[in-house]
Amino acid sequence: MARTVADFGLTCGTLPTGTRNAITDVPGVRVGHCTLRDGDINTGVTAILPHGGNLFRDKVAAAAHVINGFGKTVGLMQVQELGTMETPVLLTNTLSVGTCATALIRDAIRRNPDIGRTTGTVNPVVGECNDGPLNDIQALAVSEEHALAALADAHDGDVEQGNVGAGTGMSCFGFKGGIGSASRKIALGGDHHLGVLVLSNFGRRGDLILPDGRRPDPRQAVEAERGSIMIVLATDLPLEHRQLDRVARRAGAGIARLGTFWGHGSGDIAIAFSTGNRVDHDESRDLVPLLALNEARIDMLFRAAVEATQEAVLNSMLSAEAFTGRGGTHRASLADWLRDRGR
Repeated sequence: MARTVADFGLTCGTLPTGTRNAITDVPGVRVGHCTLRDGDINTGVTAILPHGGNLFRDKVAAAAHVINGFGKTVGLMQVQELGTMETPVLLTNTLSVGTCATALIRDAIRRNPDIGRTTGTVNPVVGECNDGPLNDIQALAVSEEHALAALADAHDGDVEQGNVGAGTGMSCFGFKGGIGSASRKIALGGDHHLGVLVLSNFGRRGDLILPDGRRPDPRQAVEAERGSIMIVLATDLPLEHRQLDRVARRAGAGIARLGTFWGHGSGDIAIAFSTGNRVDHDESRDLVPLLALNEARIDMLFRAAVEATQEAVLNSMLSAEAFTGRGGTHRASLADWLRDRGR
């Protein structure tokens, strides 16, 4: 069971959470993991599926925002240009991006034999963080089979968090980081949700600020900020590409609340999608209807993105257990720090 901020008496904002307090509170969204732990190999793949159907044929509206671009992703340029996403999102370590992209392409071709023959090619979406301190990243341990296993594991229940999937070897603010998730319930035109999943691997030791103002490691940070974070936001509200881009930008405020400043060597990237707006690959009409949120109501989405991002990062750290990885490199658990102080 994931440990969350609520288990430690912490609060991130004022909006209510969804039932699971996870990205899977957005109907149809699924998450799966493949975890690799063997000696110095501590890595994996995490898959986020916007829905359980054929994404190439039934695309979702999407946008991507680069907070700081020290990262090695695949697919974001086309997402931003066309405003749609046509594969699941895979998260992994930096040197496994190409492998995961190939796995997504093979999976899409298997489902859609016309790709690259009688219709266009497919745009795989892959994000990464560098788990090198805890994982032998040079071993290139992640295979296409591992990526496909993460896709096959995807389900719409509770999200496993912490040292799992792509988060296995990640660090955050000098503690153990990893996979974290959170959601907010939004009453706009009915009950809707905005959910966030993060791969947290950023923040200098000593910079972390908890929601109650405490700083778990108040030593002055001396190292450069070279970490990264991938932030995936999902909502079932019908947003169009420009609105999703605006929501994705607010993820930066969520991580800033924790004390980071996304330094020169940090790769901080947000991907947002809406299951409430779909694009049929085989659409034949010249004009198609589009449903979109009244822009005057978007502030609630902005608040939800900030609160859920902040909470997802903390959940990634609280769910992560203390970890010793490659060469004896150790990361303590934030949950242990709080328990030692009676919280």
